[in-house]
Amino acid sequence: MPHSSDEAFGAADRGAVEPIAALVAVLAVGAALGLYVGALDAAASGTTGGQHDATAVLDRIERDVTVGGVVRPDRLGSIGGTRAEATVELRAGGETWRTRTGSDAVTDGGGSDPQSLPSAESAVTVRVGPGENLPGRLRVVVHG
Repeated sequence: MPHSSDEAFGAADRGAVEPIAALVAVLAVGAALGLYVGALDAAASGTTGGQHDATAVLDRIERDVTVGGVVRPDRLGSIGGTRAEATVELRAGGETWRTRTGSDAVTDGGGSDPQSLPSAESAVTVRVGPGENLPGRLRVVVHG
């Protein structure tokens, strides 16, 4: 006489998971999500400090001033939206463009050595005229 699978196994045996294994899985997923959210928050706010902070600021500024893979010096004036107080310097073809981000009253900490401040730089291509691009350097020094 044929019988269904329900008759072979009791109702309590179907879909059962060990409670300890389920708890461990939930804790592992929760810990992974917590680490991920923490890393995203630190990257977005730029609060990681030191060289990593300067590199994050440089990445954001480079993204803001680059069009089609080429840095446009005329876009340096529009980077005031960054949270960090920093000096941004762009050099190419013997010319230098410099601007500051953050508050207008940025200081370097009352006479501290500027070389001791967190900084980062990147090699970039700079548009110096219509159809004229030169290799250059984009440098960021983070204050405070």
